[in-house]
Amino acid sequence: MGTHLLAAVVDINGPGRYLHWSVFAIAVSNLGVVIVMLLIFGAALFLRFPPGRAQEQPAEVAQPRPGADLDTRGADSWTGRVRLAAVRWLPPQRLLPETQPSYVASWVYVFGVVSLAALVVAIVSGFLIALGGVDWWHTNPVGHFFNSLHLWSVEFFMAFMVIHLWGKFFMAAWRGKRARTWITGMLAFVASIVEAFTGYLSQQNFDSQWIATNGKDAVNSTGLGGWFNLMNFGQMLLWHVVLMPLVLLAFVGIHILLVRYRGVVHPFAPRRGRDLLGRKISGSPARLSRQEVKAAEASEWRGPLRRYDIIREAALATIVVAVATVALAGILSSPDVRPITIQKWATADPADFVGTAASELAGTSETATYGPPYNNASGSVQRLVISWQSAAGVWERVDPARSFVIAPLQTVSGRDPSLEGALARWTAASPQQQTSWASAYLSAAAKVRFNSAGAPVVAPGRYGPVPVILAAELTLARQGALDASLIARSRFYGTDFTKPLLFLEDGSYFGDQAQSQHLQANQWGVMNETGSYPGQPWLWLYQLWYHIPGFDSSKNVDLIAIYLTGLATLLLLFVPFLPGLRDIPRAVPIHRLVWRRYYRDAEQGAEQRSTP
Repeated sequence: MGTHLLAAVVDINGPGRYLHWSVFAIAVSNLGVVIVMLLIFGAALFLRFPPGRAQEQPAEVAQPRPGADLDTRGADSWTGRVRLAAVRWLPPQRLLPETQPSYVASWVYVFGVVSLAALVVAIVSGFLIALGGVDWWHTNPVGHFFNSLHLWSVEFFMAFMVIHLWGKFFMAAWRGKRARTWITGMLAFVASIVEAFTGYLSQQNFDSQWIATNGKDAVNSTGLGGWFNLMNFGQMLLWHVVLMPLVLLAFVGIHILLVRYRGVVHPFAPRRGRDLLGRKISGSPARLSRQEVKAAEASEWRGPLRRYDIIREAALATIVVAVATVALAGILSSPDVRPITIQKWATADPADFVGTAASELAGTSETATYGPPYNNASGSVQRLVISWQSAAGVWERVDPARSFVIAPLQTVSGRDPSLEGALARWTAASPQQQTSWASAYLSAAAKVRFNSAGAPVVAPGRYGPVPVILAAELTLARQGALDASLIARSRFYGTDFTKPLLFLEDGSYFGDQAQSQHLQANQWGVMNETGSYPGQPWLWLYQLWYHIPGFDSSKNVDLIAIYLTGLATLLLLFVPFLPGLRDIPRAVPIHRLVWRRYYRDAEQGAEQRSTP
């Protein structure tokens, strides 16, 4: 870690702490985030909301209905028709109301606005990072501080959005023809996960390297790996700063418009005092048919209203989130463990490097035996009834022996006659002879030594030109030229790190470094961040399947995790239409805490009216 002008007050870059129970393992930092979220949700349920004066509205008056008092002039043009349709669907007084139903009197309701405020701060901090380009936050203290702002604003955004989801679920917010409102909110949540994921991949630090090399297996199992390449950091950056923000903002915008169009969901009917529309009744509410309940929940609210200033609430929420983000960025900063390079690998663990390079020549490495989208092997092909990976085929052909060893050396062989001769001998040999040489050397490399000049030395054997080739490969790697060669062979901007990352992943050094940072898959690595920083606890559902006995040892575990996470997401997305799931909020009466003031007023009023 470098020394930053805007250094953290509290250094949490050291080794993190982790808790284990049964198949569960979680970083203390992630557990802290979850606990804080639960405490905030609990406080929102129990803390007293500022009292506001609620006023009864006449029975025949409700919030302005769409299409009231429209000016239809100019409706004979395309522009006029569009304007008329927009105003009819959502008139300004519904889009920016100054009143809300009286039951909107709980802190639970503020998390929608607070989530939007955090999203605004995340976007602004992203703009600030863009001022200096894609790498200045690694090298410049101001850029690093802006990156810290971005990290904590995203943490706030995801946390508040999950709390907002909890609240809306227990209010059964899909009732009253509000299913589209729920679905668009869920789609915004899914889009935000993809947006955050591509953001992690765009960092070009060790964390992003590890997430990319591990996440690729899940994406490859779906057959999409050649099109959505996690190891192409340039592609992930464009998804993060262009495509996914547009998708996310589109879903958020549609969700907000639907909220304003349909209004907030009515409370469940009180035991007595008011009907489903909020109107006073003298006794207990009459039992209604299912159709009558649905019609009442979709109707305009006829009960009391309270003053509501949405612009003021949004401004205050933005200020609070911005101040909290700046405070956390200044106190805790953000993680930035430098990426692992091939040069660092070859210098720190030359034995592992030489052995891995030999396995590339022998065709026995993980990449050489992987399968689509890199080659036609089958070592990492996953199948549940059908193999989407095989069906998609080879998209980005990688020949490890040539790509990682032979081709880079050919670019420098003109300066070394012995290397030039060794490469010529290798190229002229048959594939069987090449494999025989490399396999023999690979077996001997288990006891490789290094002479005073740093060259690898193995026991005598029939290795052909392999010793010369691998000695030159080690020298090239130690000089940093192999990193440059594997990237330089990419066209244009050179942001596709597929080949160097695949080469790194084939060795042990890369995984050992991840093990020390608690990022391995069996350590809930998709969720964890380096050091003691919180990672991505909202990904717990996906990561969970890798720790279920039976699943954890399956060759198809990535595909299993994709299917089960997808199924769980679909269940949550379409919960408004699924009997049993959609009835949970009625059975778990958290809604009575959200609307306790409304229920208290309605039921106490009924008692007073029934008292002689």
